[in-house]
Amino acid sequence: MHPAFSVIFLTTLIGVGQGLFLALYSGQIYSMMKLLPAQDSQSFYAMGSLLALGFLVVGLFASFFHLGRPMRAWRSSSQWRTSWLSREVIILPTTMLLIAFYGVIHYFSWTQPLFMLVETQPVDLSLIIGTLAMLSTFILFICTSMIYASVRFLQEWHNPLTVINYILLGTASGFTLAAVFSAIMGADVVGFYVLWAIILTIAAFITRAFSLLRNQSLTPKSNLQSAIGMRHTVIEQKSQGAMGGSFNTREFFHHKSLTQLKAIKNTFLLLVFPIPILLLLAAASGLAPLYLVIAAFVIQYLGLIAERWYFFTEGRHPQNIYYQSVA
Repeated sequence: MHPAFSVIFLTTLIGVGQGLFLALYSGQIYSMMKLLPAQDSQSFYAMGSLLALGFLVVGLFASFFHLGRPMRAWRSSSQWRTSWLSREVIILPTTMLLIAFYGVIHYFSWTQPLFMLVETQPVDLSLIIGTLAMLSTFILFICTSMIYASVRFLQEWHNPLTVINYILLGTASGFTLAAVFSAIMGADVVGFYVLWAIILTIAAFITRAFSLLRNQSLTPKSNLQSAIGMRHTVIEQKSQGAMGGSFNTREFFHHKSLTQLKAIKNTFLLLVFPIPILLLLAAASGLAPLYLVIAAFVIQYLGLIAERWYFFTEGRHPQNIYYQSVA
C-alpha cells in the first residue's frame, strides 16, 4: 500500500497522547496505593493532561489532510454499526473530552473524596473520570488498529498482532514522554516512568518482531491467473492496459525497491527499540537524565514514523497482481 503521511502522523501522535495519559493515570493509581510519592495536581496532572490533549489535537488535525472534502468529515461517524473508522471518529473526541475533564478536575483541585473504597481508600472525581478516560483510551487504540486489522484480504494486517502492536507502541512512546515530562517538572517519579517505558518498549519489540517474521512467511492467496480469471499456466503481464499510471498504480503500491524497504525496516528497528532503551537505562543511572530521556523520546518518535510507514507498505494489496505494472 502507499502510505499517506497524514495517516502516519495521525496514528503516531494520538498514540503518544494516549500513552501519556495512561502513564499519568497509572502514576496517580500508584500514588493512591502509596507506592509512589504523591504529585501536585495543578502542576503535574493538569499540565500532563494538557500535553496529552495537545498530541491528540495535533493528530486529529493531521487527519484532515487525507480527506477529500474535510467539511463533510462529520459524516464519517454515521456507519458506527459496521465501520471501525466511524467508531474511531466517535471515540477520539470522547477520549479528548474525558482527558480534558480529568485535567480540569486536577487544575481546580476538585479532588475531595466522594466515598470510601473498602473502607480505607478514598475515591474522588478524578479517579472516576480517569477510569472512564482510561477505558476510552484503550477503546480508541482498538478502533484505530482494527481499521487495518479488519481488512481480511490484506494478510499482513489481518491478525491480532496489529492491535497489540498499536497498543504497545503507543503506550511505550507515551511512557517515554512521561519520563521527559516528569524530569522537566522536577517530579520524583522519573524512575517509575523510565522503568515502564523500557518494559513496554521491550514488549513492543517482541510483538513487532513476531509480526515481521509472520509477514515474511505469508503465501499470497491470489496469483495472476486468479486475478484475471484464467487458468492458463503460463501468463506474463506486459502492460496494465494504459499508457501511463492510474489511481490503482499510485495509491495501492509504494513503488519502493527492496533495498529501500529493507533500509526503512532496519532504521525503525534501531530507532524505536535499542537506542531508546539504552538512553533510558543511562538516564536511570543518573547520568544527565533530562537530556537522555528527551533524546530517547525524540529518537523513538522518529522511529515510530518510519515504523508506521513500513507497516502500511507491508500491506500487499491483491490488485497489485494486475495493476502494479504500468507498461
